[in-house]
Amino acid sequence: MLGILGAGNMAGALARGWGEPVLATDGGSGRAARLVADIGGEALTSNAELVRRADTIILGHKPHQLQQIASEVEASGKQVFSVLGPVTTAQLQKAFPKSTVARIMPNTPVELRQGVCCIAQGGEAAVPLFSRVGRVFVLPESQMNLATATIGVTPAYIAVLVEGMVDAAALNGLAPKLATDMFLQTLIGTAQLIAAKSGDTLMVRRNVESPGESTIRGVAALERCGLRTTMQEAMKDVLHRLSQPYLG
Repeated sequence: MLGILGAGNMAGALARGWGEPVLATDGGSGRAARLVADIGGEALTSNAELVRRADTIILGHKPHQLQQIASEVEASGKQVFSVLGPVTTAQLQKAFPKSTVARIMPNTPVELRQGVCCIAQGGEAAVPLFSRVGRVFVLPESQMNLATATIGVTPAYIAVLVEGMVDAAALNGLAPKLATDMFLQTLIGTAQLIAAKSGDTLMVRRNVESPGESTIRGVAALERCGLRTTMQEAMKDVLHRLSQPYLG
């Protein structure tokens, strides 16, 4: 049985994507009870009991709690899979020396089984489970923070992009609900089109742009306002935060 140790946003999204009963704990937020009410299972008050009863444990608590929680449980022979952001495989193995550990960076569309899950090399034992909720990429440990800055945060960026487009459309007279529906379908279709063109974004863009006309003028405005630089700065800030100490 799966055990969700710390039923936060990401762990909860994964559990809903897997769609099977789980054992779950939280730090008093009530999220564990809400999660099992949705998908079945049992909310527990003891981390030690959860680890004793579960075969595979998902670490979904705060990164700085790793040492404290590891000291409370006995996970020998268990699979311990972490979604604790910057916590490295070496730190996981030190905390759980007799367990099979893996470091994973998923993103929230796993809730709909449309996510991306990056797994640090050496953690391939986690591939079968995480491939059920999206596409899996196995990366060197040295690139896992970059995976966070590339796919982990992207749902938030896309949400901001949607908000900006809807606000711009509403400012010019389109009903917000209609603008949202139109933009979301365009976003889904364009993503599929880019994938069908093997990631050739330039081809997709050129097929919309006509010299001197509206699309190319809009793209020029995005460039003039620094869209690419903004994305680079966002990634730099995320990577800087990930480089800071998380563990107590």
